[in-house]
Amino acid sequence: MRTEPETGPPTGAETGPEGERPSAAPSSQETVVSLTGAGASLGSRPVLRGVDLAVRRGEVVALLGANGSGKSTAIRTVVGQVPLDSGEVSLFGTPLKSFRDWARVGYVPQRTTAASGVPATVREVVSSGRLARTRLGLPRRADRAAVDRALELVGMGGRAKDSVNALSGGQHQRVLIARALAGEPELLIMDEPMAGVDLASQQVLAGTLREQVAAGVTVLLVLHELGALEPLIDRAVVLRDGCVQHDGPPPKAVGQHALPGHDHVHPHADGEPARAGLLT
Repeated sequence: MRTEPETGPPTGAETGPEGERPSAAPSSQETVVSLTGAGASLGSRPVLRGVDLAVRRGEVVALLGANGSGKSTAIRTVVGQVPLDSGEVSLFGTPLKSFRDWARVGYVPQRTTAASGVPATVREVVSSGRLARTRLGLPRRADRAAVDRALELVGMGGRAKDSVNALSGGQHQRVLIARALAGEPELLIMDEPMAGVDLASQQVLAGTLREQVAAGVTVLLVLHELGALEPLIDRAVVLRDGCVQHDGPPPKAVGQHALPGHDHVHPHADGEPARAGLLT
């Protein structure tokens, strides 16, 4: 497990052996994501209750917890989709309400399709990830090259002209991740990227994230289980009932959650720990 964050723009740098965190020169301790006393509600129901979270440059931080613990809501407050009732959010040292440099941020939402009902090719969807970097909306050679790189990273280079409506669930997820990577972000925010994804796509996505981490991209992601991503995780923040229960080294899965192939998409049975098997 790495103890020092990595630096540098996304360059596709080479990585270490499979399953090992690549090493790189240490970086400054700039805080890229900060939540301070964050409180948020969905409708009239409080979901976050005074959450404090700091993600430093080069870190890979996983938000863990049982269903309904507030993980996805926390992510959505960071990207401005859920307003805060109390507290503060900042990105790259700038309060969220004043932050405008969204080209620095790549966001992969939870359990959605790449097309959202609109006919589009894989390349068209991934190209939309460059909009924050294009001038007057006109793609340049650099934009096209970035889209090509993103497609190759997720193993979809050969499907660029295909309709997204013809893709499997795992392939949809790859396209959404490629869309985020096309913007060459410094910060990658992912909400349950492995949920409902077949094993082959999980392996591709783990390899893709490994390359981004090696290039120094800061990552904040929601997970139910660490799985194949565990070697990449620097820190885990476990939420329970909208509060931070643990912030530190990734906890070890126990019980059925430690079994190979366990897919945490079910509600927990009565008597099973609410912490979702994530803490020993």
